[in-house]
This record gives sequence, C-alpha cells and structure tokens, in this order.
Amino acid sequence: MKKITRTWIINGEERSVEFPPARRLLDVLRENLVLTGTKEGCGEGECGACTVMIDGEIVVSCLLAAGQVRDGSEILTVEGLERTPGGRLLQNAYLEKGAAQCGFCIPGMLVSSYAFLRRRPDITDASIKDAHAGNICRCTGYIKIIDAVKAAAERWPADEVVKS
Repeated sequence: MKKITRTWIINGEERSVEFPPARRLLDVLRENLVLTGTKEGCGEGECGACTVMIDGEIVVSCLLAAGQVRDGSEILTVEGLERTPGGRLLQNAYLEKGAAQCGFCIPGMLVSSYAFLRRRPDITDASIKDAHAGNICRCTGYIKIIDAVKAAAERWPADEVVKS
C-alpha cells in the first residue's frame, strides 16, 4: 500500500507522519500521532466528537482523508487547547459551569467553542448554538455549554482574536 508523508504543525509543534493517503485524519491523529482526545462518535460527521481545527477552520476529522490536508497545515486538537490562554480559560469555564459530564462530546465542543470565540462574534445564545451545530451532547444538554462559552467570552484574551 502506497504511503505519503506530511509535515504539519500540530498543537504548535512540527510533526511528520507517514500514512496511506486515503486514511481518515481521525485515525492518523489517534493511531499514528497518539492524540486520543479527538473521539470517534458516529463516523459519519454528524456528532462532532472528532472536531479539530485546520488552518483556523473547524472540520470533522472522521470525514476527511488525511492525504487532503496539505503540508504545513496547522492542526489544533483538544490536546492543543491547554497550550493557549484562551483554551485553558475555556476548559476552566466548562468545568466551573458543569458543562462537562461523560466527556465524550467535550473535545469537539471545546474545539468548536475555541474557534467561535477566536472570531469574537456577538455572544448570544443563538450565535453559540449556531457555532456548535453538528456537535451532539446527550448528558449535559446545551444550556451549561452556552453558559460556559459566555463565561469564557467575558475574559477572552485579546491576542487570541482572529483579525478578519
């Protein structure tokens, strides 16, 4: 089986990995790179458990062939949030507001929340719900997640706002 090598910036570190080009990004992250915080829920792109950021955009990694991710791309997984002030703030807000229960959906929810807050949109219940469309939570429900995002937004670091 033919393999390719890609070099990506993953959670702030340059990493090279070899894999068959059609292999799902989710599998490359979890198995090749041992970044197991990204979860597989449905395998169909409908639950959001596998959400990551690539070059600032959220994607569901279970639907993306890793070979489609170009060399030099920046990939942020839930493990990388700990390396950013906003990511730590967001994780703490989820804990403070009781937005994390079983933990299965939380990696995707956190990455989606982080991407949303980086854009500094109007913070409303509706805008937060829209930003998390495609992420399913069966334990907590969405009210506590919305409360956590609002709490993080109040203290969001200015240097983590994306200039558009």
